[in-house]
Amino acid sequence: MRDLGFIGRSALGATVAALIAVAGAVGPSNASTFRTTSDYLAQKVRWSSCGSPGTNLFCGSVTVPLDWSKPAGATINLAVDFRQATATKPLGSVIFNPGGPGASGYDYLQSSSDTLGTAALRANYNFVGFDPRGVQHSTPAVHCFVPGIGEKSSAMDKFLYGNSGYAWGSAKDVAASRAELKKFATACKSNTGVALKYLDTVSTARDLDVLRAVMGDEKLNYLGYSYGTFIGETYASLFPSKVGRMVLDGIVDPTVKPGVDSLNQLKGFDLALNDYLADCLKSNSCPFTGSVSAALRKIQVFLRGLETKSIPTTDGTRKLTVGMATAGIDMALYSKSYWAYLTAGFKQAFNGDGTTLMRLADFYNDRATDGSYNSNQMEAFIATSCLDSRESSSPAAMKSQNARILKASPVMGRYWQFGGLACAYWPYPAVKQLRSYSAKGSPTIIVVGTTGDPATPYQQAVHVAKSVLANGALITYNGEGHTAYGQGHACVDSAVDSFFVSGTVPAKDPNCR
Repeated sequence: MRDLGFIGRSALGATVAALIAVAGAVGPSNASTFRTTSDYLAQKVRWSSCGSPGTNLFCGSVTVPLDWSKPAGATINLAVDFRQATATKPLGSVIFNPGGPGASGYDYLQSSSDTLGTAALRANYNFVGFDPRGVQHSTPAVHCFVPGIGEKSSAMDKFLYGNSGYAWGSAKDVAASRAELKKFATACKSNTGVALKYLDTVSTARDLDVLRAVMGDEKLNYLGYSYGTFIGETYASLFPSKVGRMVLDGIVDPTVKPGVDSLNQLKGFDLALNDYLADCLKSNSCPFTGSVSAALRKIQVFLRGLETKSIPTTDGTRKLTVGMATAGIDMALYSKSYWAYLTAGFKQAFNGDGTTLMRLADFYNDRATDGSYNSNQMEAFIATSCLDSRESSSPAAMKSQNARILKASPVMGRYWQFGGLACAYWPYPAVKQLRSYSAKGSPTIIVVGTTGDPATPYQQAVHVAKSVLANGALITYNGEGHTAYGQGHACVDSAVDSFFVSGTVPAKDPNCR
């Protein structure tokens, strides 16, 4: 299956144990009848203690309308949890989203409540996580090929990793991809129901205002990573006067067209791959020799070979396909800390063992070693992405886009082609996006950009901070990886903490290193 896009990987790390621990923790929401938006904002949540002993975590359920244009109609429930601030007089709450679309903020807080953000932020604010509509513990959740959380699905395995058996990009290969995507879309509609129509980001941003209200805050304090920045941008543009202290790290640029967004992301991953190879070649243990160009050619030959002949792994009958390999490579490029795994993966694969690259791909797709899926992140990712925007699926448009893709990245671009197919069979149309994302009237919004970010390229942060937002301030981190705050970069952490705790906006970009 072709690359369909990329989930913000700041959400990685929720363990199966954490999922089991919180599965039954969500209590019922306010049982009163909801008729107006004010009713949702005024609801009282029944919080219950949850998580491991001593974590100071509380869980609950928040009710929002399925269709925000009909607040008196059907409702859905969002899973929410929060970690109490440790300060005697906390400053309020910070709601965060770790990425996606499709990532579970609820699970992320459960597994990372003592490490999320920084000590200063955790001390001064209640940290609030939530599952956006359609995600994981919120109900109803998206289900397509995977029957439920923690269950196996051979259909999902085939959808994510299968080879068509035909030459890559040939008419028969594309026809096979169309058939798989059509089956997937049909399964999503059948197994999720009408809620599938309302899982867009504009609706999620309106949900966010309900979360702000139930947490007792007049203004929204918000930390968004990756796709979570798009939620923040949307909220700020809908409710500029309700924005408090907002930090967006790993910026999605809401003003670019879908095809341009995909192209920018590919360029980001291509840059990260080149940076990885340059670093690898400095080591005697690197499986490549010579120049970066020579290393890229070796990867190209390797991937072309996988298109027609997969290689074995140590996991029973599973074999490394080209879909697994490209997903595994992309996964390892999200953080410099993963580069050692990529080196090991290439070294193994060049010797006929695809296990490590397969494990990286499984990590990306939240597939456990027993074949079960720990979350519905990929299904929810596609559901929301197809409602927010989509590339043209016309043959002429895809031909032009393919040419741009191949020019941008001769090696990895081959596997990003035909992006217009991803949503071609989606059962519901894309929603109308906002006319402007300037958030005019809001206070200053902090934008954090990393120069070597593969998934949300740095130039997007520059453009959003300086040309999209009416009041944006840029914090640059000169380094590798996707997102920067809360990852031990002292300069970034200090600037963001000063903003959250004291409201201090940097006088100029600190240009962190």
